[in-house]
Amino acid sequence: MEIIWDGKYTTIRHQNKLAMTEIELIKKSNQYRKNILKYIVGANAGHTGGSLSSIDIINVLYNEVLKVSPENFTSPDRDRYIQSKGHCVEALFVVLADKGFFLEDDLNTLCKYQSHYIGHPTRKVKGVEQNTGALGHGLPISVGTAIAGKLDDKDYKVYTLLGDGELPEGSNWEAALVAANYKLDNLCAIVDKNTLQITGPTNEVCNTEPLDDKFESFGWAVKHVDGHDINALKEVFSALPFKKGKPNLIIAHTIKGKGVSYMENQIGWHHGVPNQEQYAQALEELSAALNLNNN
Repeated sequence: MEIIWDGKYTTIRHQNKLAMTEIELIKKSNQYRKNILKYIVGANAGHTGGSLSSIDIINVLYNEVLKVSPENFTSPDRDRYIQSKGHCVEALFVVLADKGFFLEDDLNTLCKYQSHYIGHPTRKVKGVEQNTGALGHGLPISVGTAIAGKLDDKDYKVYTLLGDGELPEGSNWEAALVAANYKLDNLCAIVDKNTLQITGPTNEVCNTEPLDDKFESFGWAVKHVDGHDINALKEVFSALPFKKGKPNLIIAHTIKGKGVSYMENQIGWHHGVPNQEQYAQALEELSAALNLNNN
């Protein structure tokens, strides 16, 4: 189904379009990881570990789930994706470029003087719904957007990606209460649970476990998923809403720095930039992993 917006009217056109296969999506993730590293190295700045941990989730959302495109981005009927963990903007940027929201060459200006492609999402970049980056803001914005959809009798869905390190922010829990109170089953929050944040393991900095029990006690329907298993991600998104009248939470278990051996589960790569030798090793490992999946 394609939603086309001409500025005044929305047309829904059904197409005989085959879904991407698992291997096609794995190839996408692999290329996205290479692109993330390319532009972070070029900018000499970026949040590497979290971008690599979240990219499979964003890949499946944009290539399998979201009803949004450059053509319908101003349509009131489009799905909304709000990246609350805005510091991992490199992952979002490479996917938006791939989907045609802007030219990929624009990312060569990442974090450069007067570029709109800065270290957090900004609405000056086409395809970005909301300015985010101050932790704990994405879920409240998403709740308001989902309420608006209910009030306007719209069918669009709202998705937001949270980092587990931002969950101690109190605004998340106020938003969680409101979402349940208004029965926002058109809302899906995904937690990129890579268990590390800038200053250490999340359970040592400020433990929010058990996440599932906490959100369920607030009135949410909760499911767990391997955040790097493409088919498992497709399956959990296809099950939405998990329970009528309840907002949805997906706890995606991920690995910070996923795909690059020396980055995986290493706090130092929260916003580390590879040198040329490390960059070459990362590309070699990603290419080898792709060849393994192709066999």
